[in-house]
Amino acid sequence: MVTVLGEVVTTVDMLLAVIALLVLIFPFKVKIVEQNLEVFLFIMGAAAVTVTNKWTAEVIMTAAEEPVMKGIVPAVLVAGFIFLYGQKAFQSFMGGLVKKMNLGIIIFVSTFVLGLICSVITAIISSLFLCEIANTLPLDRKNKINYVIIACFAIGLGAVLTPLGEPLSTIAISKLSGPALYEGGPCCAGFFYLFDQLGILIILGVLLCSLFAMYYVKPTTGKVEKMGSGDDEGSVKEVLIRTLKVYAFVAALFLLGAGMEVLIFKYFTKIPDYVLFWVNMISAILDNATLTAAEISKALTQKQINAALYGLLISGGMLIPGNIPNIISAGKLGITSSEWAKLGIPLGLVLNALYFVVVFVLGINPTIGL
Repeated sequence: MVTVLGEVVTTVDMLLAVIALLVLIFPFKVKIVEQNLEVFLFIMGAAAVTVTNKWTAEVIMTAAEEPVMKGIVPAVLVAGFIFLYGQKAFQSFMGGLVKKMNLGIIIFVSTFVLGLICSVITAIISSLFLCEIANTLPLDRKNKINYVIIACFAIGLGAVLTPLGEPLSTIAISKLSGPALYEGGPCCAGFFYLFDQLGILIILGVLLCSLFAMYYVKPTTGKVEKMGSGDDEGSVKEVLIRTLKVYAFVAALFLLGAGMEVLIFKYFTKIPDYVLFWVNMISAILDNATLTAAEISKALTQKQINAALYGLLISGGMLIPGNIPNIISAGKLGITSSEWAKLGIPLGLVLNALYFVVVFVLGINPTIGL
């Protein structure tokens, strides 16, 4: 009998661990999986729910409704049509900007602004703006991908500042509202609660990503390539196909998260905060909103809550399934899992290491004091 953290490891636990490994490995090693990531993740999500015997009418309905109820699919669809019919005007504006301004400054400003404004206009709209900007910049494919990945890290961080930005922040605010469970404990979370608690380090993180993008993304010396879905790019068909892919992706992540809840509640919630910070790198493949729902509680200290959220936010940028901006950008621009991981994983590890030193080693976690 094997035990981990005082819990007996069951056959179900081991099967879920295998599913998690497949999700981590197959998109990089199996070409057909990389080309059909939405289908693969849906199969893995269905397998996780089957293994845990969680197939109920409620789970099926929630998986079907979740992408719509969270506003993700409607936002992608509406914004897709807005960008489709406003594309020429936007491209003309960006073309004039590129001629007048230094490319590095454009990359810095666009990354920083998208990383902050996403908390108001949502991470979904910011990521769609990002795709349009990327396609107007005179960059080759490699540098466009690097720009998009770094900017998605910035958007993934900045979206937490208000409940409007992403589902993670909405769930965190909901779970931390109401009176404290103990004296001095977290309580009464309002609209600016996460901005107050995380704002300074999050804004500095967005700034760091913006500076990195400015110096890391190089002006192209090769062919300037428009990224997208080939002949369907810029068409109604392309907008509808992308919306359906996002729908399938989010539904798949919900199923995967629902199945993995067994491991999350059984093991993750018992891990010390400084270890949980690193363990939360699993959010690179799981919906970080699901992990937030499982981990965040008023029973934790504010330091534990902040540490868990930092880990979830940063690691979400490492792989395509990690957060909505990644999913939308990779789908619209045709970025593969391998292409994303080449920069996403090392950048995520470096950012995690920096935040770990600041928050845990140096004990720095300033609040804004609203």
